[in-house]
Amino acid sequence: MTGFQRTIATLGGLSGVLALVLAVADAGEAGVLMIAGSILLAAAGLRHHLGLMPEARIDLAASIAGMILLLTVLDGEMPSASWPFLVGCWLIGWLAVEKSLAARGLSQTYSTVISLAVPVFFGAWIIFVWEVLTVGLQVPTVLLPPPSMIAVRFAASTSILWADFQQTVIKAALSGYIMGCGSAFVIAILIDRVPFLQRGLLPVGNFISALPIVGIAPIMVMWFGFDWQSKAAVVVVMTFFPMLVNTVAGLQATQAMERDLLRTYASSYFQLLIKLRLPTAAPFIFNALKINSTLALIGAIVAEFFGTPIVGLGFRISTEVGRMNVDMVWAEIVVAALAGSLSYGLLSLLERQVTFWHPSNRRKTR
Repeated sequence: MTGFQRTIATLGGLSGVLALVLAVADAGEAGVLMIAGSILLAAAGLRHHLGLMPEARIDLAASIAGMILLLTVLDGEMPSASWPFLVGCWLIGWLAVEKSLAARGLSQTYSTVISLAVPVFFGAWIIFVWEVLTVGLQVPTVLLPPPSMIAVRFAASTSILWADFQQTVIKAALSGYIMGCGSAFVIAILIDRVPFLQRGLLPVGNFISALPIVGIAPIMVMWFGFDWQSKAAVVVVMTFFPMLVNTVAGLQATQAMERDLLRTYASSYFQLLIKLRLPTAAPFIFNALKINSTLALIGAIVAEFFGTPIVGLGFRISTEVGRMNVDMVWAEIVVAALAGSLSYGLLSLLERQVTFWHPSNRRKTR
């Protein structure tokens, strides 16, 4: 156990002790539960100084049990003991993560599970703190609804959310993403082949990328109509330049010695491109694809604010804000966040499979 981990354990145990002192002063059932929970939390943190059961799974169980207990005692207000208790649960959970990441001699499967579980655990803690603060501090739902309220609205509106997802993500964002990235990739190869185009098209692409989305979205609506085609056109404009610049930079990343070696074997331009330059440019291309996966979704949603059929994430957000249905707005935001995270994650997995030879991926698989 490192000194840093011991410090976290000590702070977590002291937070449990402070929560115990404050819980003793409270009366009622909540005070009894907080007393019991604070004792267990203090024991989980301070046990490391005695060398008792230092396994990370015990810290993880103590952190999760504390989260459940704190949600149980919340009844429209936060007892004074809940603040140090909340901090202590977070520190014990942090300690469990630190121990798991620092563990040695783990199998490849177990290491992969830990690497996936850490962001899930961190995200769960963000949602938990959000729930505790909004419920315990009685934050008005118009300002910030609790996650439980958003989850209920999400479950009750799956048909609406699915229709909005199809309109914005599948029709507008995905089609614009494919057209924007595909055309930029082809033009990047032309620019690499013809230096004149590099001097002429790159400044034009830079100019287009500087155009504000709130300026081009109404124009695209007038050109292509109110349906998804105009939103896809906005996405094409937003994704074109990042893909173009990254692909051109990747094609120029090869070393002169490598190119000269293939030329000594009488390689043509396209053989040089396919066998050397495109594999070298693959990390740059995937970097642009990952950036554009989020830009496409943002562009499609914002474009729907300027005219759209009565369906779509952007349309629903703007409409429900006017009706003060903030829980529905957050449900739409959850759909957009899940779609963006899923697309980014799939592209990252594909990148790891395609560019397995790259040093960054070799380090990840050790």
